[in-house]
Amino acid sequence: MEVTERNKTYVEDIDRSIYDIKDKVRPSFSAGRGLTAGIVNTISLEKNDPKWMREFRQSSLKIYNSLELPGWGPSLEELNMDDIVTYVRPDTKLQVTWEEVPEDIKNTFERLGIPQAERTSLAGVGAQYDSEVVYHNVREEVKGLGVIYTDMESAINEHEEMVRKHFMKLITPKDHKFAALHGAVWSGGSFVYVPPGVSVEIPLQSYFRLNAPGAGQFEHTLIIVDKEASLHFIEGCSAPKYNVANLHAGCVELFIGENARLRYSTIENWSKNMYNLNSKRALVEKGGTMEWVTGSFGSHVSYLYPSSILKGENSKMEYTGITFAGKGQNLDTGVKVVHGAPHTSSHINSKSISKGGGCCTFRSLVKIDSAAVGSKSSVSCESLMLDSDSRSDTIPVMDIRNDEVDVGHEARIGRISDDTIFYLMSRGISEIEAKAMIVNGFAEPIAKELPLEYAVEMNHLIQLEMEGSIG
Repeated sequence: MEVTERNKTYVEDIDRSIYDIKDKVRPSFSAGRGLTAGIVNTISLEKNDPKWMREFRQSSLKIYNSLELPGWGPSLEELNMDDIVTYVRPDTKLQVTWEEVPEDIKNTFERLGIPQAERTSLAGVGAQYDSEVVYHNVREEVKGLGVIYTDMESAINEHEEMVRKHFMKLITPKDHKFAALHGAVWSGGSFVYVPPGVSVEIPLQSYFRLNAPGAGQFEHTLIIVDKEASLHFIEGCSAPKYNVANLHAGCVELFIGENARLRYSTIENWSKNMYNLNSKRALVEKGGTMEWVTGSFGSHVSYLYPSSILKGENSKMEYTGITFAGKGQNLDTGVKVVHGAPHTSSHINSKSISKGGGCCTFRSLVKIDSAAVGSKSSVSCESLMLDSDSRSDTIPVMDIRNDEVDVGHEARIGRISDDTIFYLMSRGISEIEAKAMIVNGFAEPIAKELPLEYAVEMNHLIQLEMEGSIG
């Protein structure tokens, strides 16, 4: 295969400059800065919302105005909603052929490797640019299985009953202030439905790119994997660096049917002016399996806690994740799981790396209800600090409401051994290379769970962090 600057599967091609490309901002419509009932109504009109969605947005705005900012995580005092543009529509309509996408937008996604990935390894691709999905396509053989994969706006029009039944039912506007914000101004995102018994053998992918400075991105992802079906969904995110705050407050709702399986893989590579306040939740029925694979890089501040509700007997959840915080970053991440039925199981494997004064906080919540007899849960959290200026905290919570369970928690926090660095340097390896080798080894269990191109991307993001050149 020819190696080109567009193919990010190859080590030589990855560079932070790819992500920091800034296109000229030329929206066809912008809602303006701030958050008012008028702006929310304008978004509804621009998107031609049905009546129930218009009412839902305004109700969410009222809830948003009634709720306080979170008081327990990183400070959000510098995030001023009066300065954020909540809706920026790019100067193009949704396209189903790549050739029809405007050249500047197309070139950005080409550099990020999206068309190449589609041609070689994906069953379907959605690409969002600022507030709207600009490109969406799915292979005919996948459509032939009855799989629905489309943008959320199309789903509301074409599958309204199914969307209305599930939309913001797992994550409600009352959950927290930024869920309410999402309910008011959401735009874009993906809708997936996999019929009973259907196995989608090749992954689907959505990629979210925020280009406009001072803007927010509020995509909504809704996936329903029906009885005995299976799916691997991949999510990628990036944005160029600006000297003003950007905001990401997306929402992911996942419904896993009886004996169904869903793997949800994410690499979040936001720039370091981003506030990443994303919400993700899965509901798992009897015998179902939910797998989370997450890599969190970039962003100035993150609040990110994928959660799973194990509703049905013998349902399972596995979480594998890594967070890397460098200078100027405070990344508060973790995972939550509620065991609500007998013989459910969860396994959490989390790793974090901090350097240059970066701060990583891992929060876990394992709740086992009184009815969830015979359930099992294991939590493993490892943190690696690369210098004396960085910080790493682990805050586990175990809420166990019956005695017939098996629960374990293990946490380790440490620094790179000077002896190990000295040994590697004595073999002719530079100090930076030695540290990178150790960090890559630390992260390897996460990388091996990712698709190839994302594993390579994650390793290169780590390498760039070690060189001090990212962001």
